[in-house]
Amino acid sequence: MLTKRSRRRSIPGDEPNRSAVPELPEVETVRSGAEPLLRGRRLVAVELRRPDLRWPIPVDAVHALVGRRCTAIARRSKYLLLHFDGADRPVAIVHLGMTGRMLVEATTVRAPRPEYRTHEHWRMDFGDRLVRFVDPRRFGALDVASGAALGSHPRLAGLGREPLEPGFDGAFLFAVSRRRKTAVKALLMDGGVLVGVGNIYASEACWRARVRPRRAAGSLTRAECDALATAIRTVLQAAIAAGGTSFRDYVGVAEDAGFFARELSVYEREGQACRRCGGIVRRTTDGGRSTYWCAGCQR
Repeated sequence: MLTKRSRRRSIPGDEPNRSAVPELPEVETVRSGAEPLLRGRRLVAVELRRPDLRWPIPVDAVHALVGRRCTAIARRSKYLLLHFDGADRPVAIVHLGMTGRMLVEATTVRAPRPEYRTHEHWRMDFGDRLVRFVDPRRFGALDVASGAALGSHPRLAGLGREPLEPGFDGAFLFAVSRRRKTAVKALLMDGGVLVGVGNIYASEACWRARVRPRRAAGSLTRAECDALATAIRTVLQAAIAAGGTSFRDYVGVAEDAGFFARELSVYEREGQACRRCGGIVRRTTDGGRSTYWCAGCQR
């Protein structure tokens, strides 16, 4: 077990391909699955098998959570926020990274704990529930902040608007897109403007709104912004209802796969017929990410 904070780990290579990172629906699915299993339960033990993941883990602060009761699990962008009671009302901040899985298993208080899995890096033991974090690529994160300082935490400060909360609509998109030469899809994926809409759902929302994703954002009309905002909310809500999209590593807290891949209209359908107009779905690569659209009905 670790007791001291380590130096920052140097990660070789480029940033991960963000198209593989769990997006808002996947993180929301994990949140909604974990909260009823953990809310109201007291943390009885923590085990850390390494002092860092993508960033250093505040080892002492994580161990200080022991003895506190989990009061809620929230989400901000792609971060899971495990709220605890007691002094300062601390919050454990969890990011899944590319390949992270936060699993919750039922157990009994006195039963032997299961053996560690390959790439399992930390555990939180709630007595009759065991949280296990498995992450082969180690681009996930675990941090702690006080409840009062949560909004100013370096990982959360400066994040943009939540697309499923009040305040996100066509008027907002129209205002933030004026005079912007950046592509529509790039704007939707700018975390300082809008959070949680990653590569998959940005492509899908543009298709639903009949907007070509590589268009200059400043060229959008108010009507197109209204359609795009509606499409973003609709596609995210549909993905959440389906448990997210499982292509590679993502699973829910019970290792259940998401099934929204069955409903994708353009993503990873290059060369196939558009489900709406029969045109051909095309793919381009922008900044290392694949962009999909229909040349027939997206303008």
